[in-house]
Amino acid sequence: MAHNLSFNEKTGLHSFFSVKEKPWHGLGQIISDYPTSSQAIKYAGLDYEVEKRPLFTVSSSDFATFNDPNADDYFDEINPNILIPNRWTTVRTDTDETLGIVGNDYNVVQNIDAFAFLDSIVGNGDGLMYETAGALGIGERIFITVKLPQFIRVGNDLIENYLFVTSSHDGLNSITVAFTPIRIVCNNTLNAALGQAVSAIKIKHTSNAIAKLDQATQLLGITNSLSNQLNQIFNKWSRIRINDNDVKRLVQLAMAPNKETIHNLKVGQEDNNSTTFKNRVNSVLDYAFSHPTQQDDTTKGTLWGAFNAVTGFCQNVKKFSSQENKLNSIMTGKSFEISQSAYKLCSNFAYDGATALQLN
Repeated sequence: MAHNLSFNEKTGLHSFFSVKEKPWHGLGQIISDYPTSSQAIKYAGLDYEVEKRPLFTVSSSDFATFNDPNADDYFDEINPNILIPNRWTTVRTDTDETLGIVGNDYNVVQNIDAFAFLDSIVGNGDGLMYETAGALGIGERIFITVKLPQFIRVGNDLIENYLFVTSSHDGLNSITVAFTPIRIVCNNTLNAALGQAVSAIKIKHTSNAIAKLDQATQLLGITNSLSNQLNQIFNKWSRIRINDNDVKRLVQLAMAPNKETIHNLKVGQEDNNSTTFKNRVNSVLDYAFSHPTQQDDTTKGTLWGAFNAVTGFCQNVKKFSSQENKLNSIMTGKSFEISQSAYKLCSNFAYDGATALQLN
């Protein structure tokens, strides 16, 4: 599996750090204690700045020289004197590498600003634990995960609460801040649609991006409300029994890729669905009924276990071409959509029982 971690040739280090546990790729710095934000940014190789610079092109005659394999020192002869209007490049100042091409309205948000925002959530970072951070590609995208002081307990299950922050310097992605509960026993991210609660926000790289970051704490309601809501919901689900047939139907509905698949389920023509879909459903059911993390009294045969079966499959069984693709899928992509679907189905089941899974 590809990792796509940024490698700094000047320092000879990959831009990544992790606390205590060695990552699957075996790269980056592994440290024994949780660092401060100032330490974390250095361990992760994120202590670089990005500048927005004018974008130029060359004249047609210079372009001919540029493409002449016999021309010596053509870079010295070319005069990049044609300014491209309304276009800029973003450049790492430590390596002079171009990270992307952006427009007039794009505003650089430095890596250090993301750390400063996180520190502000729990009063100067007190109680905030920086667990991983790093950069992808040549530094055009960064990510940070921090563990919050609160946690959720469901029976013997402990669920730690995290903030996940990702930003880019290439103009392709917004700044994303997400509240992410993670079930310790299987490293399972439990993204959930909490009605009107805001559990994730996206901020565009415009002139007021820093001000919006400062407001993100209020928008997320991160300190207590989301954690308390999930605590109540997950504990309720752990007391609701669900039989194997209803687990199968819930999994089928959560994993259904399109309306045609759902229609086939509705009219009793499951055999018409794709082999890929049926194999994935069987894999989720195998996870639900036999995986060691699904055997606890609060998990086995419960609605809580059914929800974990879907999300656990998406993160611990499903194969991805790269760690970056897995990250994107879990946080904003297909795995996220499946998790949201499973959460809504479980919420409806908790209210209406098996009736919620009928396709009338």
